[in-house]
Amino acid sequence: MRVIGIDPGLRNLGWGVIEAQGARLRHVANGTCHSEGDDLAERLLSLAHQLRAVIALHAPQAAAVEHVFVNSDGAGTLKLGQARGIALMIPAEAGLAVGEYMPSTIKKAVVGNGAAAKAQVQHMVKLQLPGVKLDSADAADALAVAICHAHHLQSAGHLAAAVARAETTRARA
Repeated sequence: MRVIGIDPGLRNLGWGVIEAQGARLRHVANGTCHSEGDDLAERLLSLAHQLRAVIALHAPQAAAVEHVFVNSDGAGTLKLGQARGIALMIPAEAGLAVGEYMPSTIKKAVVGNGAAAKAQVQHMVKLQLPGVKLDSADAADALAVAICHAHHLQSAGHLAAAVARAETTRARA
């Protein structure tokens, strides 16, 4: 099963695609969508176009997004929430069910410690996906989201249902 993980951000939206076959994970691709434009609407639209192209190119069968924290800047929090909306909407538009995970859940799944530092997460992503070249810290976070979701789907027995749902949706398109 091919899984895309997304780390939402208004300036930089990280994405990572992995292939999960049983307990085996394989890196497919990772990158960063950089928003373009002068106003918020243009920036969100550019992120939507870029993420849509990534999904079309890599054809994931499942998606997951990091649930972002609220920060001290109210305006920044609202803008980040809007970028998160893009990260949720575009995979849903492609017919994918979208999982959402708190950062501590992702860290626990990848590192084994919900309070792990970013450097530890990146190290474990590299260990679990041998040979991966990380495009950015945001892409590394997105790969961690994908790894977490793949583990969740397998342990919850949702793998076959997610694949069948994605194939049905693609057949209708």
